[in-house]
Order: sequence, then C-alpha cells, then structure tokens
Amino acid sequence: MSRLLSEYGHEVLVANPRKLRVIYENTTKSDRVDARMLARIARLDPNLLHPIQHRGEPRQKDLALLLARETLVRTRTSLINHVRGVAKSSGVSLPKCDADTFHKHAPGALPETLKPALMPLVETIAELCKRVASYDKEIERLCEESYPETEILQSTGGVGPVISLGFALVVEDPQRFAHNRDVGPFAGLAPRRGQSGAQDPQLGITKAGNAFLRRLLVQAAQYILGNRNQKDSELRQWGLKLAGPVDQNGKHNRRLKKRAVIAVARKLAVLLCALWRDGVLYDPFFEKHRREARKEAA
Repeated sequence: MSRLLSEYGHEVLVANPRKLRVIYENTTKSDRVDARMLARIARLDPNLLHPIQHRGEPRQKDLALLLARETLVRTRTSLINHVRGVAKSSGVSLPKCDADTFHKHAPGALPETLKPALMPLVETIAELCKRVASYDKEIERLCEESYPETEILQSTGGVGPVISLGFALVVEDPQRFAHNRDVGPFAGLAPRRGQSGAQDPQLGITKAGNAFLRRLLVQAAQYILGNRNQKDSELRQWGLKLAGPVDQNGKHNRRLKKRAVIAVARKLAVLLCALWRDGVLYDPFFEKHRREARKEAA
C-alpha cells in the first residue's frame, strides 16, 4: 500500500506500531478511532509516528530468499537435535560433526532398534542440506551480479555471503543514517534505558528493529570471538577483553561472554556501515596502522 500511494504522488508515513501505545492500548480501539488518532499525531508532529521506511520490491524479493534459507536451516537444526536426543535417551552418543555432514556420520552410529524411526529423519536432513546448498549458490550469484557492495562487507572476518547480503538488503542505503553508530539501535542492539532520578539501571538491548539482521550480526560476532576464527583483529581483541579471562577449561564466564558477543555485534554493524559508506576494504588493525602513520608523520 505504501508503494502504491507513493506512486500516485502522495507523501506516505508508515508509523512504527511499537512506538504508538496510545493506539494499541486504547480501550475503545477500532479502525476509525485508530485513523483519527494517527491523523492527529501526524498533524501535531510526524516524528511522533517514528516513521519506518519500507524497502524496495526487488530487495524484498531477494530478502525472501534469505529468509527461506534461514527457515530450512532452523528446520534442519531442529531435526538434528531430535535425532541426537532420541539416540542419547537410548544410551548412544552420536559423533560430533557439522550440520552439513551429520547425515553422513549418523547412520553408522544409530542403534538398529532406532533406525526405522530415525533414518527417515536423517534422509530428510540430507535433502535439506542439498536445498540449503542450492540457496547458498543463488546467494553467491546475487552478491556477484546485483550487490557489489557485499564484496566490501565480506572483507571483514566472520562475514560471508549470507550475512553481507542480509546486511545490504535490510539496511539498503548507509546514507539513511546520520551517523554510522545509528545502525546499532536500528538493529535493536542498543541497550535500553530507564533512568529516573538517581536510578539509572543497566538494562538489556532493545531488540527493536529487524530481528533477522540482529541474528546475522550476532552469528558473525560469535564466530569472530570463537576458537574457529584463526584471523586476529582489533575487533576480536576488544571483544575477548570484554569477555574476561578463561577458566581452567578454557571457557569464559557465560554472562560476560554474552555481553561481549552483543557488544561485538553492535560494533560490527557500525563497522560494516562505515566500510559501505566509504567504499573501502576492511583493515583488521586500522587503529594500529593509523597510530603508526601519525608517528611517522610527526
């Protein structure tokens, strides 16, 4: 509807329903009452509507591809967890492996008594792996042919075709933000605030905005801080410092690690927006190199 009205030359404001409690908490709520309230708010100050911007139709179509892939991945994960759980309840621990190779390792480890019940699920997992792989190829093709900015985003460690394309499709234009740091609240990664008088408690993130983008950024942050990441960077060092020291088992405090992941995800969002806006590749030790350049110049 917003696209259609815009094509006819109207100025269109799409209100953010999360910001309009006066409407959805109204005890006499109806379409007529809602329309009148929206008109009054827009006449007083359109910014009170906290208007949101709908993405273009081509990007919406490509985003549907990413969301379909995510649905398949989540379904595959659910099936794998079910197979592992049923096998474990029978005293069998299936070998550790990636989701892409689970269907190859599981059949040989399953007890004969459980194969009639679980083998159809393993076969379904194998089929889902093929479907996910086909989506991955299509996503790589889209990145190369339609979204050249993803090449800049992928220069950052932990950001692949899926995350870079998702970021490009959801953000659309980095110039929409007055400051690069505004992309953090846009993804719902900024902390909430409930200051009153002398009380200013530390709260969790808002979780507003696009949940899909937030999940992608958190996944990238987990990889950056994880043991599988072999590439060092200032972002990784900063995040590990927030996560605190490791215990005798080589693990961080769970609470501190979660905070570090969110902080790295928020900083990564700002970094990706800055790289996209400036059109430059990622330098993992940018601050270090800048300090060295300043010393040489001095």
